[in-house]
Amino acid sequence: MANIKIEFSRFSAFYSPLILTMASGFLKREGFEPGYSISKPGKSAVESLLDGSVHVVQSAPSQTFASLEKGEIPPVVHFAQINETDGFFLNARIPDSKFSWKKLAGKKVLVDHGGQPLAMFKYACHRESLNFSDIEAIDAGSTDEMEQAYKGGEGDYIHLQGPAPQQLQKDGFGSVVASVGKAVGLCAFSSLAATRDWLKSDAARRFMRAYRDARELLLNSPPSEIARIEKDFFPNIDVDVLTETIGFYQGLGCWTPHLEITQEAFEGALDVFLHAGIITKRHGFKLAVSAPPIV
Repeated sequence: MANIKIEFSRFSAFYSPLILTMASGFLKREGFEPGYSISKPGKSAVESLLDGSVHVVQSAPSQTFASLEKGEIPPVVHFAQINETDGFFLNARIPDSKFSWKKLAGKKVLVDHGGQPLAMFKYACHRESLNFSDIEAIDAGSTDEMEQAYKGGEGDYIHLQGPAPQQLQKDGFGSVVASVGKAVGLCAFSSLAATRDWLKSDAARRFMRAYRDARELLLNSPPSEIARIEKDFFPNIDVDVLTETIGFYQGLGCWTPHLEITQEAFEGALDVFLHAGIITKRHGFKLAVSAPPIV
């Protein structure tokens, strides 16, 4: 079997379409022996594509914005969508069945300060009529560092991708009170990216067959079945927590039947990044996004 190396910019149940491509055996059916890694601090997944150490990465169309702002052609191609919403949640230290975003004003919130998560969080505040500046937003470091700080008593709320906040709730640390994805709405949040040369290969077409079938399985199976298939990828997460998280994402609509990154979703991402002041204009869809390989 041929090796196929996949890199995740970050790893969570939110990326189940790509995780399931490996876990379900679809890649092996296509003649691949899959291996995966998670980007190390200081090196992006796109850098791994460019140095040839991986074939496909989990990234985001917004990754192209830095190049486009300088008038340059992005070095890799974003060719298929993983998620069409934000996948973060807010966990509140004190359960609150009547939560509203305005309650964050004056509170200490451990906010993920990664470029896209922070931009999305700010846009969610904007959509919910809350000034981000009214929050005491704390940068506690990496996801693991954020969780440890929260468990240690820091912050009134924490901002994490699932299933981390759901597991915190199960372990007695607060309660999930909000979905950032619901507040933000449709956007091109995460994508598959590869080099232009690789996308012309037969390997790319075989990969896309596996990815297409994994998405169909994900959309047409109960969350308990998907959690059973993926559980070995989440050794520190209870299966019922993983099931709950996958079920929520299915209902949120972040995983859609179509593979392509749509212009409508891309325009949503532009709205977010313009609001955050990270980009200065609406960049062209076709400069950032390509169609998936034909399978």
